[in-house]
Parts: sequence; C-alpha cells; structure tokens
Amino acid sequence: MRPAHLILAFALLALTACSKPVPPVGKWEGGTERGGTLVVARVEVLPNGTVRVMAPDITNVMAPRHRIDILRDRMAADLVNGWSEIKPRMFDFDGKTFRKPGGIAPQMVWDKNTNQMVLQLYIGANPALPVPLRPVSEFHDSPWASG
Repeated sequence: MRPAHLILAFALLALTACSKPVPPVGKWEGGTERGGTLVVARVEVLPNGTVRVMAPDITNVMAPRHRIDILRDRMAADLVNGWSEIKPRMFDFDGKTFRKPGGIAPQMVWDKNTNQMVLQLYIGANPALPVPLRPVSEFHDSPWASG
C-alpha cells in the first residue's frame, strides 16, 4: 500500500471512530408499579434523532388492588389520548444513554443487545425511578406488560 493510501485509510478510520453515535429508531412502551408510584410510558425515537416521550405518573397510591387496576386503566387511556400532542425533542446520545442537551442526568438508557429502553423518571427530589420499556412495532392501547 502506498503511503498516501495508508494515510487516507487511517484518516477515514479516525473519522469513523470519532463519529457521533446514532440513536436507535423505534418505539418502546411499558409501565411500572413500585412503592406506591404508578408510571406508564411511551418513547419513540424518530429517524432524524429526535425523541417523543410521555410518562404520566401517580404517586402515593395506597389503595385496594381493584382501585389500582382502575387507575392503571385510566393512565393507559390518558397516554393514548395525549400521545398525539407530544412534540419531538432533541437529546444527547452517547451510544447508550440519552441526556437532555448539555445535561448530566440520564433520561433514558438503551441496551443495544436486547433493544430494551429504560426511562429514568425524576419525580420531585427523589432519585430516578427506572421504568423498563419493551420494544414494540406499534403502540398498544395499554402499555402495561401482560402476565
């Protein structure tokens, strides 16, 4: 290989190694019920790298199971009915973690091997509440995992 070709190959390799990671395009949904907090969520990463995210929550839920099930159904309906109003936003993405532009706190963490997304929800001054989301081809009327 001639020196000029070697330099060009090295330069291309260096540029590729320094390129900005591309966010995974797709849809994720799910919900969690933990410690008196209910959260249901949708995330959609668009081809241009912007992200639509919605995660309604109810905190301090202390009720019988049938009442919690009613709340879960209402939250799922609120998510479906409000989704069309959600505008895409930019996030910084490092190949695994999404952060608000210039931010430090993780907003979402993506596992490339499983294609699972975990939304990091910050409620008040509490530590982040991880909300595991599963990949879906289309969103469902109820994003709560069955079974």
